[in-house]
Amino acid sequence: MSDPAPSGPRDLRRERLVGLLVLGVAVVLLVSSVSWFASDRAVVGIGQLVLAVVLAGVGGFLYRRSQRG
Repeated sequence: MSDPAPSGPRDLRRERLVGLLVLGVAVVLLVSSVSWFASDRAVVGIGQLVLAVVLAGVGGFLYRRSQRG
């Protein structure tokens, strides 16, 4: 089995696409968290908001890193 070399060049296009995917998931979580608050499940809504913020940070980091490439 051939493993890609960890010291090889980064695939900037893939990194950008993964970053955008993670940002998209974060937006969906952020928008849909409103329904948890409306159904009196604030704890789930807060957890979803925290996860959305973390994913937005990771996605933004990956996207910016791919732009600097």
